[in-house]
Amino acid sequence: MTDRQALYEGKAKIIYTSSAEDELILHFKDDASAFDGEKVEQLARKGEVNNAFNAFVMEYLQSEGVPTHFIRRLDARESLVRRLDMIPVECVLRNRAAGSLTKRLGIEEGRVLEPPILEFFLKNDALHDPMINTSHIRTFGWASAEEVEAMRRWTVRVNTLLKALFAKADLILVDFKLEFGRYQGELYLGDEFSPDGCRLWDAHSLEKMDKDRFRRNLGGVVEAYLEVAQRLGVPL
Repeated sequence: MTDRQALYEGKAKIIYTSSAEDELILHFKDDASAFDGEKVEQLARKGEVNNAFNAFVMEYLQSEGVPTHFIRRLDARESLVRRLDMIPVECVLRNRAAGSLTKRLGIEEGRVLEPPILEFFLKNDALHDPMINTSHIRTFGWASAEEVEAMRRWTVRVNTLLKALFAKADLILVDFKLEFGRYQGELYLGDEFSPDGCRLWDAHSLEKMDKDRFRRNLGGVVEAYLEVAQRLGVPL
């Protein structure tokens, strides 16, 4: 499309307008970013892999009854999605202790969390995505009580589905984040699901197969993403 316009450029994606008013185009970039943009690099093929990975996961979730904004993959780097009124809340589901949880609470990395922990964060880069609770969400009008419950319910459902999916590929789904939005009065899963927004460990070696490889200077970031995709059977 030559007449499309960029609505937003984030750390890993550009969102473009589409020919239909209620649809958008997600363009996946090769950029890798960490620590609120303090560390940025270009990683060849990262956008291509994440686009294919996201399409695979979204289509699987849809097949299991989860409403998502995903419509179809357009090419190697772009996908067509429904245009949502996004809720500025990140839902983070943790099956094992990692990342900020270990720092905040002094929990050893890798500890199995039973039951899993669900946390909410305000999506605001300027404020470094602070942790919030359901009272904040309702008081400040970011989402209704019914929407909060729906976000909780769908996040738990996604966890059940994806834990099993990744386990078949000898991978542990350590944690992940989801974002939701409104479309024609209903709640839909939005944004993306890729190794950029979750933690995946090899089930035997516990090797990190996600963006922690970039955060911790472990190298082989795209190679790890490709291996995860190949284990799942993602068409690249």
